[in-house]
Amino acid sequence: MDFTLQKIALTLMSTAILAVSVPAGAATLKKCNTAPLIVTAKNVGQISYFAENCEKAWDTQSIQLDFAYSYDIPEWAFKRAANHFLKKNVAGYSPNMALNQITQWYKPVKKGDLYRLNYQHTAQKMTLLLNQKVLGQVSDTQINQYFNIWFGATPFNAKLKQQLLN
Repeated sequence: MDFTLQKIALTLMSTAILAVSVPAGAATLKKCNTAPLIVTAKNVGQISYFAENCEKAWDTQSIQLDFAYSYDIPEWAFKRAANHFLKKNVAGYSPNMALNQITQWYKPVKKGDLYRLNYQHTAQKMTLLLNQKVLGQVSDTQINQYFNIWFGATPFNAKLKQQLLN
């Protein structure tokens, strides 16, 4: 009897956790690929790419990138890299674009931290989380272009782009 009550309690807790971590109305995403995150020849973690359909183009659906870090990374490094690759990969880039809101939310990370960048296609909404805590959300018709940092014509790392999308 106690075992059955424990199973029911665990099931209810798991359901509650899932309800909190998956936004209402969000598409079900499948893990497509995982690749090492290499910065100046050093593996600083790994990135996992999730999509509604791993065979479809990333910019036509809801997607997510999870960044699991194995080293401490300062805030300025995220912001500098994001600004640099947004300028290179987003046509008509301007510092006043909604894309820059995401960049401003970055915080430093420590070994073991997880950044999650989630895009909901139907809502045209991007959410940035650090260790499952929402740092910010923004809705904009062009917000998914933020992923051009990794998937654009001049990405952060061409090999990483290939590993995640193929």
